[in-house]
Amino acid sequence: MAGGMIAVVVGGAGFGVYALYGGGAAADEGSAAAANGTQVPRVRADPPSAAEAKTLAATFLTAWQQGKVAQAAAATDDSTAATALLIGYTKDAHITGVALTAGRATGAKVPFSVTGTVKYKDVSKPLTYASALTVVRNPKNGKAQVDWHASVVHPDLLDGDRLVTGESGTPPVKAVDRDGGELTTAKYPSLEPVLDGLREKYGKKAGGKAGVELQVVRGTAAKAKKASDKTLLELSKGTPGTVKTTLNPTLQAAAEKQVAATARSSVVVLRPSTGEILAVANASRGFNTAFNGSLAPGSTMKVITSSLLIEKDLASADKVHPCPKTFTYGGWKFHNDDDFQITGGTFKASFARSCNTAFISQAPELENDSLTKQAQQVFGLSMDNWAIGVPSFDGQVPVQSAAQMAASLIGQGGVRMNPLNMASVAATVKAGTFHQPYLVAPSVDGRTLATASRTMSSTTLAQVRELMNYTAAAGTAAEAMSGLGPDYGAKTGSAEVDNQDKPNGWFTAYRGDLAAAGVVQAGGHGGDTAGPIVAALLRMGG
Repeated sequence: MAGGMIAVVVGGAGFGVYALYGGGAAADEGSAAAANGTQVPRVRADPPSAAEAKTLAATFLTAWQQGKVAQAAAATDDSTAATALLIGYTKDAHITGVALTAGRATGAKVPFSVTGTVKYKDVSKPLTYASALTVVRNPKNGKAQVDWHASVVHPDLLDGDRLVTGESGTPPVKAVDRDGGELTTAKYPSLEPVLDGLREKYGKKAGGKAGVELQVVRGTAAKAKKASDKTLLELSKGTPGTVKTTLNPTLQAAAEKQVAATARSSVVVLRPSTGEILAVANASRGFNTAFNGSLAPGSTMKVITSSLLIEKDLASADKVHPCPKTFTYGGWKFHNDDDFQITGGTFKASFARSCNTAFISQAPELENDSLTKQAQQVFGLSMDNWAIGVPSFDGQVPVQSAAQMAASLIGQGGVRMNPLNMASVAATVKAGTFHQPYLVAPSVDGRTLATASRTMSSTTLAQVRELMNYTAAAGTAAEAMSGLGPDYGAKTGSAEVDNQDKPNGWFTAYRGDLAAAGVVQAGGHGGDTAGPIVAALLRMGG
């Protein structure tokens, strides 16, 4: 790699490479008696110390800076992937004059800054960014190694991605809101992945001219997550074409403010009568959970399940419905929160209090594909055919059996959704029919929007609206939705996640011609976490 022979600096002072194990390997490793009585070395299993992390960081960063790719890659736990990406750093990304400065280690994590120059033909531009590496212990030989991920090279890289500099094949776009105002990440930070997606989809169609850029080119794994290519540095400006979106600037600004105040939160606002997406925001930057997330929706799924049970005459809003403390099906014992029960209560009461067993108890009366068909045929979900204008995930309701099928009735099992999907569910109830959400009008590029094959009967629809209205007025959503009635409805949800102390909190609701849904990952009960975010946006009207 081209570049100066500048010494790597850690914590503001230079240092040299020294033995990883003070006192020598034999002294630290010791020995253990093998079964046959011979002495074999004991492999170290303790976490790497800060001193080891600093030393290994120096080895890796110095080799990288000096262009000694093989030596740098050898310091990692995946030399093949490291070699390919570090070679591409010079060959494909055309980054030269690299200087790497390590910061103070925090345990086994070492932050570092990168400066260099991107040169392509007759244009060049300085490049500066921050990254970090983590040192781990190799379980086979006990050596300290850099835990290799593409993000070590640049924090915007996912494993399998590449850095490429050249004449961009996709011209830039100027995205505007429904009123013609320009949408920028400076004004709306959450829109970064959305704007990347708009460029990927409409750059060539919007009439712009490409410039020279340093880009993240997504690999197979990133594309599977619906991630779009990303511009990191513009060396020469292209001429952008204009793409108009359906976003409402007032609601978008409010959504940004709401998620900024709550960690790991995401929200989407739709217009039920049309499917127009009016706002989308995520607290976490980079991955667009609101559009592309794949999370168990918990009890918000009961909106779909209720429509199914009512259609099959297994439940009716004002009829008595079982809500026992527990119900066993498929070998699993399902519980209500704190094992509550409702004796002699109606289905409406069970829905409003989010009684799990009221739904699980109906599993024996359903076919394995009943919920899947309901989600697809009535709510337009789980068919992988939405075309909103940027990459999105349109939900997953797989055909399951036994306990997994029962769990899917309450939004667990294999069911996966995101705020876009659940906002659409509320919008379908409000509108009475499914309108595929969209961010860019289909008239812009002539694409065909997804449709549902049927609608709920007027009787079923009226009852589902009654369930959601009662939940907003007197159920688990009442506190969040206070003062927003009477033309409203809501459903709360909490989805358990393995190895997570608190469940993901969900909330979906409608008011007038607005529908919204939000999730707060590891937030706890949806009424307390996602509820206030959704309600604040519905309160604005629009």
